[in-house]
Amino acid sequence: MLFAHGSGSSRHSPRNRQVAAGLQDAGYGTLLLDLLTEAEERIDARTRALRFDVRLLAGRLTDAADWLGGPEGARGMRLAAFGASTGAAAALMTAADRPELIGAVISRGGRPDLAGDALDRVRAPTLLIVGGADRQVLELNREAAARLATEHEIAVIPGATHLFPEEGALELVIDRSIDWLARWLPRPE
Repeated sequence: MLFAHGSGSSRHSPRNRQVAAGLQDAGYGTLLLDLLTEAEERIDARTRALRFDVRLLAGRLTDAADWLGGPEGARGMRLAAFGASTGAAAALMTAADRPELIGAVISRGGRPDLAGDALDRVRAPTLLIVGGADRQVLELNREAAARLATEHEIAVIPGATHLFPEEGALELVIDRSIDWLARWLPRPE
């Protein structure tokens, strides 16, 4: 599972680490990535421009998928891409560009709409998890889902806001993610 965070987050985010730990406990390997360098993070902290450069983010996530799928990685294994916020657009773009590598996509509070034309090319089954109280992002997810020609589902976490800080919300995200992975990328026995 490749984790791509977005908007001002990092691989050190407690939310990302909690979800990754839950997936690890269920037997899935995870790789949390920072898609911006430290210097780029400093620029982005001032300008907020790079976090929305989804082509840059997707290119770096795709490079990581290529590495994982290559001789030094998990060659022959299908990967899942997990994106939060703008990282969801990067995950979808990577799935569109590497259908032979990416076997499932999960978005948590994501902005799949930012994937643009890539949405039409995604073949990996896609789970869009959105907080029920995150009305604007929920609507953007519904619009993006209407463009997906692959198996997809919108999972609404009741009462949750954008970052899922509500008690039990991230646990529900983890449970839905594990169910999706078990359905589309079952672990070898």
